[in-house]
Amino acid sequence: MVWLDLVAVFIFILLGAGSITLVIIGLPGTWLLIVLAVGLEFIQRLWAPSGSEWLIPWWVFIVAVIIAIVGEVLEFLAGALGAKKGGASKRGMLGALIGGVVGTIAGTILIPIPIVGSLIGAIAGCGAGAIVGELTADAGVQLKDTIKPAAGAVVGRILGTLAKIPCALIAWVVLCAAALHEPLSTIL
Repeated sequence: MVWLDLVAVFIFILLGAGSITLVIIGLPGTWLLIVLAVGLEFIQRLWAPSGSEWLIPWWVFIVAVIIAIVGEVLEFLAGALGAKKGGASKRGMLGALIGGVVGTIAGTILIPIPIVGSLIGAIAGCGAGAIVGELTADAGVQLKDTIKPAAGAVVGRILGTLAKIPCALIAWVVLCAAALHEPLSTIL
């Protein structure tokens, strides 16, 4: 049933490539990729002989999860680091971090345009969080003083999303190579 394995793996490769495009627009495509790989394993069990090896070894899943976590940390910390680069206080950095998370959720709910809402929400939330953090950090801070930290937070969040893309690509390549190894070694 090697041909069934190959068909399933090629479908996984295509769907996995699609999940990478979700990362580009700010959605959790790396996690979807991992879920797809687990799904591939369970579907492959339908025709695999009992006791046969899984297409993707368990340690490859662990590597993919670690890579996904690194991507998430990069994305969320980048907004706070961008705010710091813009001169934000610790409270402004924390506001950018919290605002990015809340903005992603709120944007998804409040802006009814699929995908675009979460991206706009994340960027706007990161900037708004930095502004609120700066305004509450010191009584003498005025709104005009928060522009630079907020701009830094927004740029940082965008760069964080861009930094997450290579993590998703690496996870995709690792999972695809592992999934292809067994069927191709049987044929060749």
